[in-house]
Amino acid sequence: MLTNQLNSNAVDPNSVPKKKLNTGAEMPVVGLGTFGSDNYDNQTIANAVRDAICLGYRHIDCASVYGNEKEIGEVIAQLIAEGKVKREELWITSKVWNDMHHDVIGACKKSLADLQLDYLDLYLVHWPFPNSHAKGVSVESRDANARPYIHTDYMKTWRDMEKLVEMGLVKNIGTSNMTIPKMELLLRDCNIKPACNEMELHPHFQQPALFSYLLQHDIQPIGFSPVGSPNRPERDKTPDDTTPIADPVILEIAKAHGVHPAVICIKWGVQNGQIPIPFSVKQEKYMSNLRCVTEDPLTDAEMAAIKNIDKNCRFIKGQVFTWKGATWEDLWDEDGKIKTN
Repeated sequence: MLTNQLNSNAVDPNSVPKKKLNTGAEMPVVGLGTFGSDNYDNQTIANAVRDAICLGYRHIDCASVYGNEKEIGEVIAQLIAEGKVKREELWITSKVWNDMHHDVIGACKKSLADLQLDYLDLYLVHWPFPNSHAKGVSVESRDANARPYIHTDYMKTWRDMEKLVEMGLVKNIGTSNMTIPKMELLLRDCNIKPACNEMELHPHFQQPALFSYLLQHDIQPIGFSPVGSPNRPERDKTPDDTTPIADPVILEIAKAHGVHPAVICIKWGVQNGQIPIPFSVKQEKYMSNLRCVTEDPLTDAEMAAIKNIDKNCRFIKGQVFTWKGATWEDLWDEDGKIKTN
């Protein structure tokens, strides 16, 4: 049963805008992220998913590597069984982890079983590398078998992603943590075009070139770390990192709207054309993230002010995915060329 507090905080799901993908599917413009296993136990995250759905969320962003799909699946199944929500009203995303590039179909079936679903609305290749790591490793940790991007190998993975669509197990497929050079190769060789690319996006890391490229090719950007990911693993933090929610421009706009600076980051993301997936287990935070896209939009001048913030701070650098002799910059093809050694 919903508490009075839950009922009073609810948002009508029909008031939340949606983005139409290149497949014709419509995706809610804000999702609830579930990557929090470094700071919260699985059941706490699952409980947040349950309450968020009861309060109006319809978009939940999952991944096998987060280690909590089984618990999330249990609460989703319960809500559907109780008639609180219909399966077709939900948008559920999952991702194939790096160590399962060789068995995408098996990985997807495992996620479906854990989530207690017959299909996924979106399935992503989490990283374009098969390089993996154990949970909780330090920034110095490296996979002994790590290697750079090999396009022929990636296409074997993508062919299995395409098979999932043909099998009816997945409605839409996409990529994550890609770059323009890698995407160019994928678009050249794919049979089914990616519907989305999930990438780091926030006011201090706007990725204008990649963002524009995706829109030009009708690929929807999904933004992770949309408020700056303050709870990201310690291995991803460096002394040079900046904080979007402490930015003077963001603070001034937040004061004008009478909201927390994180809300301004979410509003900016949605109005900029992306689909942000903020994470929180605190009801007041994840509901403000949802409610803010239904009211009090930013002005054109405010959007322009945020666009002009001169920062280029990547939080999720991916050091643990590098191969022998590589630096984290080599993951991102910043000179327009794919690093091969």
